[in-house]
Amino acid sequence: MLQFGMPTLIENYTLEENIQLCQNLGLKFIELNMNFPEYQLKELKKTKKFFDFASEAGIYYTIHLDENVSIADFNLLVRKAYLRTIKKTISIAKKLLPLQNRFGNQSMSFIINMHMNHGVYMTLPKEKIYMYDRNLNIYLDCFKQFRSLCEKWIGNANIIIAIENTDGFLEYEKTAIDYLLESPKFGLTWDIGHSKAIGETYVQFIMQHKDKLQHFHIHDATTESKTQKANNHLALGDGEINIKDRLITAEKTNSRCVLETKTIDALRKSVAYLSDIVC
Repeated sequence: MLQFGMPTLIENYTLEENIQLCQNLGLKFIELNMNFPEYQLKELKKTKKFFDFASEAGIYYTIHLDENVSIADFNLLVRKAYLRTIKKTISIAKKLLPLQNRFGNQSMSFIINMHMNHGVYMTLPKEKIYMYDRNLNIYLDCFKQFRSLCEKWIGNANIIIAIENTDGFLEYEKTAIDYLLESPKFGLTWDIGHSKAIGETYVQFIMQHKDKLQHFHIHDATTESKTQKANNHLALGDGEINIKDRLITAEKTNSRCVLETKTIDALRKSVAYLSDIVC
């Protein structure tokens, strides 16, 4: 059975506000977003607070890593800082995992969601060259180290690092993702709104790895046309996506779904929309 959760919303300044909203809407979990100051490691390490509040409310968590994480940053000091952040995040996830087993679905893994960082590029007169693509061997070596470290840090815990599509995957990123997905500790997040906004360009790549889907970011979106700009993070029903079709895929892959709208009103509207299409 599908399980729906919510993101941490910018209108809410405290964990308690997010939990209350999650409860009121009948959702199962909150995706803690490490781009917010409230959910930096310093705060997340207060695991007893997070655990007790969620336990009382009957919900659990997933975690969204900082979008700036760059696994292959050429600056070793920067790269080490990101790796250390992920190591500590995994440690926190292990402490929060019992909430999922109690209030969620034990057949699902605890999700740590991650973006791929495109890195720096140089704009030439006739082309744009990404430094990671130019230095592909260095880039891939960093991901080999990353996979090995994550496998060690996660160990036997039921935790998956799920790679999310945002504005699509560049070719060198696909190579790195293919390598990561060979490990049982890595999976995919399908953000259906971002996917729609760029014309579903990378759906084929996602579907080639359908067996690795673990997580969905669900929001409506439109594709750019002559009369409109692309838009996403819309309330369900306000865009062009066949939501029911995407939810069927989520259910078939035993993936959980974050209703990734950006406002409380859009989240409320999306929950109401779901009640009409989900049995």
